[in-house]
Amino acid sequence: MTDHVRITDEPGGVRLVRLARPEKKNALTGAMYDAMREALEGADREDSGVGAVVFAGAEGVFTAGNDIADFVARTERAFGEAPSLRFIRQLAVTRTPMVAAVDGLAVGVGTTLTLHCDLVYVTPAATFRMPFVDLGLVPEAASSYLLPRRVGLPKATELLLLGEAFGADEAVRLGLANAVVPADGLLEHALAQGAKLAGKPRQALAAARRLIRGDGEAVRAAMDAEAQAFDAALRSPEAQAAFQRFLSRGAR
Repeated sequence: MTDHVRITDEPGGVRLVRLARPEKKNALTGAMYDAMREALEGADREDSGVGAVVFAGAEGVFTAGNDIADFVARTERAFGEAPSLRFIRQLAVTRTPMVAAVDGLAVGVGTTLTLHCDLVYVTPAATFRMPFVDLGLVPEAASSYLLPRRVGLPKATELLLLGEAFGADEAVRLGLANAVVPADGLLEHALAQGAKLAGKPRQALAAARRLIRGDGEAVRAAMDAEAQAFDAALRSPEAQAAFQRFLSRGAR
């Protein structure tokens, strides 16, 4: 476990998974991925008493994505064993409804994990970006499959290849978020919506969720294809050079 992910079970059957590494803009380490995955696995247990999971950040940031230094340190290992990939795969199979409360930066996986959430609420300061190609990498978390089906192929291509940022209003317009909520009410709203989900008849909710989400096999196949391409890209000179540029900027 890690102190950088705070997991609490809130009233109404809601598990709050809160990223708490504000000094690093909630950049995700392997330990943080493991903690989030375990929180989801635990929520799915029949005796957990958890009916919904809410993801949130802290101090005006959702997450800046992967901690690059931690990520680089893991490149010598097989990507199939990476905590980030195990978490991503868990997103695809989690039966418990998931809600995202996004304030501030949501970079990389900070954006793609929301594609797996049932409800997404954002503040006016929310900023989404998927700069995978800029880092010499490829999309992950089945975003290459899910995003075109959500926003259309031209827009998905723009977002994934150009990697440009978009804000809260655009996220709602594209159907990637449900509503813009004031920052001081974001978490309360997300928890309340999670409690509404948790209070629904469980079997009916699970069946409806499966129907809405569609072909889970296709999502998992996309994740596997992305993982193979990501593993190859991760070790490429392009990616290594991009990582070193990023790390050298941070050292100044």
